[in-house]
Amino acid sequence: MNKDEVINKLKNTLLENEIEPTQDILDKYNKYYEYLIEYNKNVNLTSITSYEDVYIKHFVDSIINCKMYKKNATVCDIGTGAGFPGLALKIARPDLKVFLVDSLNKRIKFLQNVVDAFEIKDALCLHFRAEDVEFKQKFLNTFDYVISRAVASMPILTEYCLPFVKVGGQFIAYKSSDCENELNDARKCINLLGGGNINIIAINITQEIDRKLICITKISETSSKYPRGQNKPRVAPIK
Repeated sequence: MNKDEVINKLKNTLLENEIEPTQDILDKYNKYYEYLIEYNKNVNLTSITSYEDVYIKHFVDSIINCKMYKKNATVCDIGTGAGFPGLALKIARPDLKVFLVDSLNKRIKFLQNVVDAFEIKDALCLHFRAEDVEFKQKFLNTFDYVISRAVASMPILTEYCLPFVKVGGQFIAYKSSDCENELNDARKCINLLGGGNINIIAINITQEIDRKLICITKISETSSKYPRGQNKPRVAPIK
């Protein structure tokens, strides 16, 4: 795609989600791209750096189906990295109150710089691991939505994310098109942590890129035992 085609793809994605692609929104994505590329020269935030790839694989991917979030909802992005999907989503949906959580402070510093530069309100950049006691004490069973595009299998990702969804809310995992086996492996974990109805939304981003959103509704509160510490979700996932 050339630059105009890339911008049109972003505009069309916004329009599909009933969002007017204003110049202010487009300017914010452009500045976000510039900040990301400049910061990435010294701090490794992403291996995706071309204009087309950042816009399509990061920005567009982050905001697909974003009309599904209810107005003024609280959204927590666990393992946000360089702000995907959470900060890119916040630019498209400024009504959302977004919590950007990552275990690496260098990423949180980058995100705070972007939030400050854009004067974005209701975007909190938090340096935590999901299993940290302080994070659990503050946020267990709290958010309308917990989202994650982190690279981890569903049993692992579910334990890190589902505990922080409030009853009636949803955990939304950004996954590739072949996620069914992962989801089957995670069913015990989903049930144990209070998950209920599961809905999979399949979206074609481009001819080459497919995305599936696994949406898990929370039907009962999660015990404060979860997520487990000492890296147990990774070394001994619940299956």
